[in-house]
Amino acid sequence: MPESLRTLLADVIDYAGLYPPAELPLSEVIANYRRYRVSPEAWMLNRLVLPVEKLHDVSLEENWCVTLLVSEEPGPLPCQVETLETKAGKRLSLPTYCEVPLDRVESGYAKIRTANISPEGLANFLCSAAERRMPFKATAGLHHPIRSTTMHGFVNLFVAATMAWLGMHHSILTELLNETNPRAFEFRDEELRWRDCRASTEQVAEARHDFAHSFGSCSFEEPVSDLRALGLLP
Repeated sequence: MPESLRTLLADVIDYAGLYPPAELPLSEVIANYRRYRVSPEAWMLNRLVLPVEKLHDVSLEENWCVTLLVSEEPGPLPCQVETLETKAGKRLSLPTYCEVPLDRVESGYAKIRTANISPEGLANFLCSAAERRMPFKATAGLHHPIRSTTMHGFVNLFVAATMAWLGMHHSILTELLNETNPRAFEFRDEELRWRDCRASTEQVAEARHDFAHSFGSCSFEEPVSDLRALGLLP
């Protein structure tokens, strides 16, 4: 696998099987996450998404990592809980993704739902967040790697986030987010390319670490199978 692609997709999926459209039972979600953690694609898997009220129903394993949805400060937590997510605009006791408009994030990180936002609107978000150097996670509607007529692609999004981090103009970002041809993306060990635009693997790593953290998905298997169908995974 080209190193730029592996860097782009490492630790990228927060598994949210409890949430729509999957809405799986908690026992199935836990069994899935356990299985995914030892799968060949485990390098793509990041945190398990749980609501705070379900935390005590789960026996967390030592090497698991969790992002917890809360409405207020949750108090003492197991060490596996690494981040929090809230609909308020302030950081809590752990790194916090704030699901509010970007200009209302007073501290912490941003969180954006992509299901009902246009490519232009998503480009606006990326430009504004990159200008503020504010890390973010995405959720909702990122089921497939490449943009379709109705849904954003997560490859589009994370390539666009990398380019926004490097200062790409809003209009070009919009074109990138609208890209429906998977062949327009090229991944090499030393760089990735979208049409005539390039980012080195080191720049991708910086953007992922400092800016575009992950995306929540109710399925882990669907993104993996779609990437394989495109020939991007073995």
